[in-house]
Amino acid sequence: MKNVTWDSYQLFLDVSRSGGLTGAAALTGLSPATIGRRMVELEERIGKALFHRSQTGYALTVDGRTLFDRLQAMENAARDIEGWQKASSASSIVRIAVGTWNAWLLTSNFSAICTDRDDFRIDLFIAEQRASLAHRENDIGIRAFEPQERNLAAIKTGEVAYAPYRLRNAAATVADRWLSVAEENAISTYLRWPHENRSNEIVVTVNRPTALLDLVLSGAGIAVLPCFVGDADARLVREGGEIEPLRHNQWIVMNNDDRHRPDIRTVADRMTRLIKSHSDLYAGRKGRPA
Repeated sequence: MKNVTWDSYQLFLDVSRSGGLTGAAALTGLSPATIGRRMVELEERIGKALFHRSQTGYALTVDGRTLFDRLQAMENAARDIEGWQKASSASSIVRIAVGTWNAWLLTSNFSAICTDRDDFRIDLFIAEQRASLAHRENDIGIRAFEPQERNLAAIKTGEVAYAPYRLRNAAATVADRWLSVAEENAISTYLRWPHENRSNEIVVTVNRPTALLDLVLSGAGIAVLPCFVGDADARLVREGGEIEPLRHNQWIVMNNDDRHRPDIRTVADRMTRLIKSHSDLYAGRKGRPA
């Protein structure tokens, strides 16, 4: 049996499943005569009769059925190994959890985070609530405070400043018209600020922070925005100065056990470089005069 190759066994399986040489020939592209000769050679090498041959086809003998069952088990195992190999070589996924405006920066500069040469994919989860990484729900997050969980590692990226913004050429009446996220959706401190300080002047509420920028650009009123968003747009100007109590530091956060995984480390490093390259904007040092 030492000279029996897997292709001979596979041919045996083809004959067994198709019930004869003609069916196996259709499956393999070999001639019935060639297949018949190969089956005789297989029986000689094994030393057992594998088929009952007749005009109606090939039927398995008891030994043939035993071999068929064992080869079928080997075939299934081979498929399992192939599937495992494909799964292990498939591109990995790096899951990033960020707030609305950090997502805005990442998507606007996405080629700095992931390129067509990378062998990983990105899953971007955008929400205002705190990025959850403790149980590996995500691989990378951005937080406005240093994590206290022992299993999380953090990279400080700098400060984030906020200010009220209006359209540069807006009518003077916008000074009394404030825009905000609805109170039930105002999770972040900067989103709660208008409700705590300008509640009587709020004229429009929305459920998504990105709509605030759209409304300000339409001339609808004033909204509190991160300076790296507002100062980056020449169409906007600050309505007054920075709201200093809203200033905070920012950290890129990873699970400590996974932070050295090559794809996660690559993305985290790229995110750090991108954010730090905009550090003056983040910290409000490039404010546009009215």
